[in-house]
Amino acid sequence: MRILHTGDWHLGKNLEGQSRMDEQEAFLNDFIDIVEENNIDLVIIAGDVYDSSNPPARAEKMFYDTLKKLSKNGERLTLVIAGNHDNPERLVAAGPLAMEHGIIMVGTPKTVVQPGQYGKHRVVNSGEGFVEIEINGEKSVILTVPYPSEKRLNEVLYGEMDDDDERLKSYGERIKQLFDSLKVNYRKDTINIAVSHIYTMGSEESGSERAIQLGGSYIVDGYCLPKEAQYVALGHVHKPQVVPGTNKKARYSGSPIQYNKKERNTIKKCFIVDLSAGKEAIINEVELKIYKPIELWACNSIDEAIEKCEENKERECWVYLEIKTDRYIREDEIKRMKDLKKDILEILPKLNSDVEEESAISIQEKSFEEIFREFYKKEREVEADNEVVDLLLRLLNEEGDDSETN
Repeated sequence: MRILHTGDWHLGKNLEGQSRMDEQEAFLNDFIDIVEENNIDLVIIAGDVYDSSNPPARAEKMFYDTLKKLSKNGERLTLVIAGNHDNPERLVAAGPLAMEHGIIMVGTPKTVVQPGQYGKHRVVNSGEGFVEIEINGEKSVILTVPYPSEKRLNEVLYGEMDDDDERLKSYGERIKQLFDSLKVNYRKDTINIAVSHIYTMGSEESGSERAIQLGGSYIVDGYCLPKEAQYVALGHVHKPQVVPGTNKKARYSGSPIQYNKKERNTIKKCFIVDLSAGKEAIINEVELKIYKPIELWACNSIDEAIEKCEENKERECWVYLEIKTDRYIREDEIKRMKDLKKDILEILPKLNSDVEEESAISIQEKSFEEIFREFYKKEREVEADNEVVDLLLRLLNEEGDDSETN
């Protein structure tokens, strides 16, 4: 069985208010070609299909058009799980209609996939957190753990009468407990896979991920993932990478597009995995195109910046422009640069006399935790205790769970 692992598409995402959907559409068209050219049996999308719980109509149309093309009238299976950006109920709403096209949707860790015919293949067994599929005579058991918030995780693991001490286990311990309870569905005669949308210890973030960890408490160690799985397909982290401590079995595919200034040097990928029951996975990388790169132009003068804009006015790229200067940039100079280069996202003067400007960091690049810690230190002249930060973030997360906006 040949699978393709992707995720974190974030359809509908903007960059400094600028739409990326033309780039996303170009990726989706190329992605379909990659799937076709490599004779993929199963496509796994590991969460964050959309960038928000209420995506634009165009983003939804792009997604469903892509699923239909991937299906090839039911010849290929596609498995989709929800990430922390997705609305689980909205994502799986088309589930019953998707069956005939071979599309399996999993919204929460409690989702039970309906057994039956999916296109030209079958779901032969299922339950909370797992699905057993049959493709061309080969069977695979897949553990499915979409983004598990504290609330959803407790709903899966504990009933009302469970001991409170159990509920005090760390997030990682509870994730391990969940996988331990699910992996009993693995068999020697099946291809054993897991798919989830979580943040693992040692993973390298790229800057555009929305934090799902609470001051560190949402971080999962690699040992919590099922070692019996032949391959673990993960979503959330936007830089493609192997999860430490998993014998290279667990991987993040990363996002297909550069979504942040910090990602401008990141090579984007997806993974093709060949699997047979009882055998080690054979994993290959496919490098993805960069459709419109994000660039940082550092210029030593205003004249140099204008010249740079003139030289690159026909190039397709997003630009953050930093200009060293001993005076403020005039409005007519800013207008000239933006008239020459339409896709300038930011013009940042680096005033030689202003030390603070030299170390300026856009607030949009900082997490809420970083902003709060800086504010606390400025107001009280001491560092915030980790316990205070954890409590604040936990309260905010619980509020987010209650309003179903995570």
